[in-house]
Amino acid sequence: EILQGNLDEVRGEVVLLFQHAEEQTPGGAISMIEDGCLEGVETIFGVHLWTPLPTGRVGVCGGPAMAATDRFEVEIVGEGGHGGFPHQTIDAVVVAAKAILDLQLVVSRYVDPLEPAVVSVGRLSAGSAFNIIAERATFEGTVRTLSEEVRSLIEEKMERIVKGVCEGTGASYDLEYQRGYPSLVNHPAQTDVVRRAIEGSDRCTLVEMKPIMGGEDFAYYLQEVPGCFFFVGAGNEDKDAVYPHHHPKFDFDEDALSVGVEALLATYLQYTAAN
Repeated sequence: EILQGNLDEVRGEVVLLFQHAEEQTPGGAISMIEDGCLEGVETIFGVHLWTPLPTGRVGVCGGPAMAATDRFEVEIVGEGGHGGFPHQTIDAVVVAAKAILDLQLVVSRYVDPLEPAVVSVGRLSAGSAFNIIAERATFEGTVRTLSEEVRSLIEEKMERIVKGVCEGTGASYDLEYQRGYPSLVNHPAQTDVVRRAIEGSDRCTLVEMKPIMGGEDFAYYLQEVPGCFFFVGAGNEDKDAVYPHHHPKFDFDEDALSVGVEALLATYLQYTAAN
């Protein structure tokens, strides 16, 4: 509706992408690209509602703006037995616990302190009864990085650490490392277009953001054509839209939807005026 109301200012063709499966690897962008959604497209812009910013603010970050999102799962195999006779077992819970703690060394001791990186374990599962030492333990988590060099380094170090822990305790292991979305990298010229568009808007206020360690498969579009992905504030204390993304009480200010559309329209008009 907003675009239709500004048709007199529209030059050329505008392609609107409504993409599926952003949250689940491998995501929907790859299949969209393979299906030809970027054919004839010379530049691309996208937005993400973002409750850490209040409604009316628009956040922009040049260069690497969002992290590569990888997933790992580790199964530790020991030897189970009676809880009163631990010397006759290889305790998979203890081995998994040591491996999890040692994995925190990856970021603190192997990655350059000036390089953003995250290793988080989100799930640990083991055991069947309080008095039985578990034979198996499984844990899984995520790795977040902005550079491919650090991404590869962490994958290598994780394998070495888990292997070393298991060799030292007599356990065996299986580590599955799944690479997800690449880091989302905004292009300089298109990022400047967004900045100028928002600075000239009556409804939006520009905020310069630092990179965040969330991920987004819009990164694949940016590997194909130049563009910029930016953040539209959707937080509002009066509407209880204050909880972070993926929080069980998450909600957003729906007024941000029209702000996002207007921000995209302003960006489009700024781009076409300059080109």
